Amino acid sequence: MTDAAPLPHEDPIAAAARAASELADLTGAAQHDLALVLGSGWLPAVDLLGETLADLPSTDLHGFAPPAVAGHAGRIRSIATSSGGRALVFLGRTHVYEGRGVEAVVHGVRTAAAAGCRTIVLTNGCGGLHPEWTPGTPVLISDHINMTGASPLRGATFIDLTDLYSARLRALCRQIDPTLAEGVYLQFRGPQYETPAEVRMAGILGADLVGMSTTLEAIAAREAGMEILGLSLVTNLAAGMTGEALHHEEVLEAGKLAAERMGGLLATVVSQL
Repeated sequence: MTDAAPLPHEDPIAAAARAASELADLTGAAQHDLALVLGSGWLPAVDLLGETLADLPSTDLHGFAPPAVAGHAGRIRSIATSSGGRALVFLGRTHVYEGRGVEAVVHGVRTAAAAGCRTIVLTNGCGGLHPEWTPGTPVLISDHINMTGASPLRGATFIDLTDLYSARLRALCRQIDPTLAEGVYLQFRGPQYETPAEVRMAGILGADLVGMSTTLEAIAAREAGMEILGLSLVTNLAAGMTGEALHHEEVLEAGKLAAERMGGLLATVVSQL
């Protein structure tokens, strides 16, 4: 096991390069082509992506912390895709509410970029603001609102986010599944679920989905020059919409119920990248 997080004085790009070098040694793959980050509810879909050639704890690589959330496996797989490429799959992520700092949150994305990935698929489980999006509904992320009060960028690093979530990749997904909806994802810091008033505010701001991940990773991926596909799995209607309490268990259950559809969609997308 290596250090649980990049050291405060350590350059984050150097930390990612070190982790990518260790990844190459442990997987036997000098380079990976694309990366996927599987959030809450998505883990049952991973076995449909392709042949697993290597599977290791994320803590075997420099800078990765053990998982802190149920439903996040804390493992990394190297998978051979049907198109002949090599996919790097992160089974879980670090969240900003864990208190390990923004560098730890985006360390996986930067490691993927250092490993050669030029495309990344960021998934999450989230609350939906539209009643017709029942639990288990996949939604393409068309844009985001970052309400964490944080950024992975340092100093005067000005990055254009106009087309952050790739229109090309979203069009590809709609060719595969024309029923896919699109929406704006808003990230709160968490770990508490949103209040009904916060959900109403999110809707007024233009959000269709609310969650606790993804936006900081997307910004870091854009900084690294990666093409980004964001895909949310609606695991529950957001607070205040049903009058019922929210529970993490329903997030995981929705993922299990939607695993086949999610895995099939991701596998088809991956095969065409």
